[in-house]
Amino acid sequence: MKSQISLAFEKCKRENRPALLTYTVAGDNSKKKSLEILKSISQYADILEIGFPFNAPTADGPQIQNSTYRALKNGFKLKDAFQIVKNYKKSRNAKPCILMGYYQMVYHYGEKKFVKKCKQVGVNGLIIVDLPWPDNKKFAKLCKKNSITFVQLISPTTSKERMKKIIRDSHNLNYLISMLSTTGGKLKVSPKKILENYIKIKRVNKSKNMVIGFGITNKNIGSFKKADGLVVGSALCKGISDSIKNRQNPVIKLNKMVKALKNKII
Repeated sequence: MKSQISLAFEKCKRENRPALLTYTVAGDNSKKKSLEILKSISQYADILEIGFPFNAPTADGPQIQNSTYRALKNGFKLKDAFQIVKNYKKSRNAKPCILMGYYQMVYHYGEKKFVKKCKQVGVNGLIIVDLPWPDNKKFAKLCKKNSITFVQLISPTTSKERMKKIIRDSHNLNYLISMLSTTGGKLKVSPKKILENYIKIKRVNKSKNMVIGFGITNKNIGSFKKADGLVVGSALCKGISDSIKNRQNPVIKLNKMVKALKNKII
């Protein structure tokens, strides 16, 4: 049986466009608002990445860090992330969910218990930022056993040999980091160069989906239409920060932002 993630990509391919993946932090800026945001952006997003807040988010730039600190300041715990996903999955137009975070929290929770809980609440995929291949082999198998897609990360400096092995062992989704940077950094490489690299990597196994993330914004997203999928996170986290600062409703703000992103790739 095909996963919901695979089905979402198939639908986008039929519509001749990349999948739009959004990233927001669970619990930002409150549990209630976080859930409302997910329901609202589902109208336009194809797959939702949901970050579980961690107090040392080393791969994240200032925008996602701000979101993380707001959630943690409100006393957010990992169990709250599971509850948000569970409640979101009850909504009418719920999309596939990928939970994203750091290994320390998984380790403290217990790997088996964590994966079991993910399956129970309706998580479809997992990205563990600081658990690279081959250290993630055992955990990736555990995910597969529970019908959860473990998403492998590929960086611009990954050697060809290593990349082939990562793709060989991957499930049906790989995540290409567009450039060496934390999330939300300005693109240091032209979209053309990133796409050329993407196409080269994609040739290793054309049947596996691969998305591009880091530095994707409303201004440049239209340049990446050839990719299977595109991830936008920091821009949305900044949208929440701006709406709080300007005393606006982040739910309405993000709905408009995701609609605008979708319009650029259809």
